[in-house]
This record gives sequence, C-alpha cells and structure tokens, in this order.
Amino acid sequence: MPMTLPRRVARPRVLAPGAALCLLIAALCLIAPRPLPAADGDARLVRLGEALFFDVNLSKNRTQSCATCHDPARAFTDPRPGPKGGAVSLGDDGHSYGGRNVPSVAYAAFSPPFGRTTAGDYVGGQFWDGRADTLEAQAGQPILNPVEMAMPDKASIAARLRENPEYVAAFQEVFGPDVFRTPATAFAALGKALAAYERSPAVSPFDSKYDRFLKGEYKMTPQEELGRVLFFSNQFTNCRQCHQSGGPDAATETFSNYRFHNIGVPRNPVVGNTEPDHGLRDRKGIRDARQDGRFRVPGLRNVAVTAPYMHNGVFSDLRTVILFYNKYNSHAQARQINPETGRPWAPPEVRGTLSLTELHASPALDDRRIDALVAFLKTLTDKRYEPLLASGPESEPARRPSTRP
Repeated sequence: MPMTLPRRVARPRVLAPGAALCLLIAALCLIAPRPLPAADGDARLVRLGEALFFDVNLSKNRTQSCATCHDPARAFTDPRPGPKGGAVSLGDDGHSYGGRNVPSVAYAAFSPPFGRTTAGDYVGGQFWDGRADTLEAQAGQPILNPVEMAMPDKASIAARLRENPEYVAAFQEVFGPDVFRTPATAFAALGKALAAYERSPAVSPFDSKYDRFLKGEYKMTPQEELGRVLFFSNQFTNCRQCHQSGGPDAATETFSNYRFHNIGVPRNPVVGNTEPDHGLRDRKGIRDARQDGRFRVPGLRNVAVTAPYMHNGVFSDLRTVILFYNKYNSHAQARQINPETGRPWAPPEVRGTLSLTELHASPALDDRRIDALVAFLKTLTDKRYEPLLASGPESEPARRPSTRP
C-alpha cells in the first residue's frame, strides 16, 4: 500500500506588509514541486520529513511547526517581526522568546559535522554555536526546547506521532515495524526524516543568478560583476577568508568555511539577554577561553532576503553589515558611525577574542565598492525569492555617512 501523509495544518498568521507576496511564492512552489530525492535516494523519507516540517502538532500547544520559524516563503527564516523586530523568535507558549536570531535551514545540510581541523580550529555542526554535530541531531532540538516548540520529552513526541494513523503507517513503511518500540527510536526516526527533507533540492536548489551565471545562463551587471571580483579577491576585501568553502566558481559554494570567529558583534538590546552570549565557549565539552564569543560563520545564500543579521539580529540592513566590517579598516570618522543608529558602533558583546587578523586583512572600501558587494550578494538569492528583493529591506539603501573609504 503506498504511503500517504497527513495534510499540512495551516497556522494562523497576521499578514505583514509583503507577506501576501511570500504566501503566493510558497503556493506556487507547492503547485509545481520539483523532485525531492533524499541523500540516500529515498523520496519517501523526504516526503515524510516535509510533512513533519509543517506539522504544528509537534509543539506543546499545537501552535507551531518547524516552518513557523523556518518559513519556506522567507528563505526558511522567521518572517514574523513582532515586538523584538524579528531579531529572535516567539515560542509556542505565545510569550517566550529565544536568545538568538533564527538561522536559515536552506543550505544548512552543507555544514560538515562538528569537529576540528588539522590546525586545531573548530568547524561545522549546526546552530550558531555548532552544538548539534549533524543535521539529524539538530532537527529534534527545537521540538524539545522549552522556549521554542516546548514538547516535554521524547515520549510525548512519540505519542503525538502515534495519534495519526497515517504517520504510524508512514514511519513503519520507511523505518520498519519496530520504529515505535521506544520513544528514542521514534525520535531518532523523526530526526532522520526532517534531515532528509532539509537535504532535498527543495530546500537548497542552487538556482540563483550566481548559479545561472556559472552556467552561462545569466550575464551579471557591471556592478554585480565588480562585487563578484571584489568578493573573491585576495587583495581588495577579506570576504573569501571566511565566506568561501570551495574553489573559485565552485558549483555548490555556500559561502562559508564553517569555522568560528568573534567579529565584535555588539549586544542587541531588544533581545534582552542579561549576560553576554559566549557562543562556542558554552558548547558542551568546550571550556577554552579562547573560544569565548565565537560563532559559526554563516553561509550567504539568500542573505539579501533574510534580515536581520548576526547571531543576535542586531543589524537590519545588509549594507550595514558590510559597513560594520569596513569600520575595522577605515580611518574616516564617518565610517565609525552605525548608519542604523546614527551613533558610534557599540562595543563588542565579548571582548578579547576578536579575530583581528582576519578583520584587518583588507583595505578600506569606498561607497562604490560597498554597493557593488551588496549587488553581488543579491545575486545569491534563490530564484523563487528574487521578487522579495524589490520589497525587502535591501530595496532601500542605508544612510551613507561618507563617500570616502
């Protein structure tokens, strides 16, 4: 008997400006889905993972699914602005907020398992601090997190799955008749199914203008081409030191080396953390003070449509992020002003462990080159999200303090 899956349960939402366009894009993606083979070729596992990804019944109060905070219509990030400006996400209980900005699920499958390089540097894993070794390990953590989906334990999750006869049949078909033998086996199967969906081409399509450029199907504008040259330059920027994983023009470039750095991100007051976020240093098993305030380098796919930025969502504009990096190399007084606040850049949340070698490895940039980098980063937007570029925050340039480097 072929596997059938429960229909997605729509979550209520208030349409913010531009949300109707997001919903339309999502609807079009559902009308004409592309094939979804899992890494092991089992499309059944992907279909099961997709159904689970959209199921609000996997949260304590049945109000949230994985897709609530990782909305496919918003490049798998949280589209809800809320009172905290989208910097952190609201949980299933309707009043609790997480402490970090939600990273995109898109292209997350390309992060290597958490470990160390031959040089001893930490690399990979999932979440900002790499605390999940693999995508399978990551998939179930938000479901058990008390300020996210808030399920109390694995047994309660298994019970929710068994409420639905179609899930029971699907799990047994994919994982075998004993999959519900223990809560642990059911929970492990849940993680495998979610990870299979997150590894599918539906989540990571590699069809942006940049990808089409590599195939000879798109000609970059002069500004985009300048940004591309600058980005991959060894002389004019320091971008590729951290935001390149493959060789030049690699077909599956995700624009991260997945290592950990403290780049001096300031505290975000709206998040409400009373203590500094120590990042990698607080990962289980790591007490090395040199890792204090270090976070995994994020990939840059869809970066132009996934604001706000940094691990705490402190910056709302992509151009501001580039200006933030530029402040380390510019002596111009105007470049020491945050254009979003009109005040000097706030101090790092965690001092003393900044990656100064990497941060200072670039000359100062003038506005022309900054704008070119923004233009290039926009070409990393998946094809289905390109309409968002006209309505998102990057359609309005940040206030420019100076034309000088």
